Amino acid sequence: VQLQASGGGLVQAGGSLRLSCAASGLPFSTTNMGWFRQAPGQEREFVAAINRGGSITSYADSAKGRFTIPRDNAKSTVHLQMNSLKPEDTGVYYCASARLVRFGVVETTTDYDYWGQGTQVTVSS
Repeated sequence: VQLQASGGGLVQAGGSLRLSCAASGLPFSTTNMGWFRQAPGQEREFVAAINRGGSITSYADSAKGRFTIPRDNAKSTVHLQMNSLKPEDTGVYYCASARLVRFGVVETTTDYDYWGQGTQVTVSS
């Protein structure tokens, strides 16, 4: 299994970024996916999740109204569209798969089995 995250970069506060995660080696269309982030010196935290069919999503309170997590099962890709970015959104963003989840979405790191390498997002004030 490989999860390849991309799309990070440096952006000013109020700007937007679109992260992508290309998956291979797993049955993507039947796999829940999620995004997490980790700031320096802090624990990895949940950002957003989407179920296998794309009908159910969940967002951290900090992401609600600003981020969305669309997926394209035909391309085995999940995105994180981030708008109205704030300096506190700075961190390394990781995509992850939760292959064993059958219903709904999950928000804890222990529910996810494979992780991408992370992509750095830096929001300047």
